[in-house]
Amino acid sequence: MHRLHLLRHAKSNRDNGVEDKERPLAKRGREASRRIGETLQAGIGPVDLVLCSSSLRTRETAELMLARFKPKPKILFEDALYLAGPKALLRRLGQLDESVGSVLVIGHNPGLHELAIGLAAPDSPALAALAGGKFPTGARASFTIEGGWASIDKSRHRLTDYVTPKSLGGEE
Repeated sequence: MHRLHLLRHAKSNRDNGVEDKERPLAKRGREASRRIGETLQAGIGPVDLVLCSSSLRTRETAELMLARFKPKPKILFEDALYLAGPKALLRRLGQLDESVGSVLVIGHNPGLHELAIGLAAPDSPALAALAGGKFPTGARASFTIEGGWASIDKSRHRLTDYVTPKSLGGEE
């Protein structure tokens, strides 16, 4: 059994003149990342591997949210995850070694939200909240993956948790 956590980057600046990939976190995003990071490991447990988009806002989110993790997970920053859609994300997850038990993906919408909805088993209690709303910055969807990584796209998986900054007592 594997665990998968999909985490959208925190709120970023929308300054004109900066390429999208190089947009940094806004002050609000940095504060939210630190706040979420205080309880993230308690909420998801140990993480073997972090797959993170190479954009500046996702790298900053990873640094701030994972600052308290012990032990620190291995982090791979990958260009292919920048604005990746659900099919590309599934392809990447399908390439994981079976020895990797728990993976955290830090990326972007709409790909993460679409992937989360597509992976979730219909009887998952948190599915209504996930499917019925948006996947705001700082949101996380966690899954139990019963089969191997190579067959992640062959079935639906139990959505074990759906958390937004608002549900943690913060703003979205």
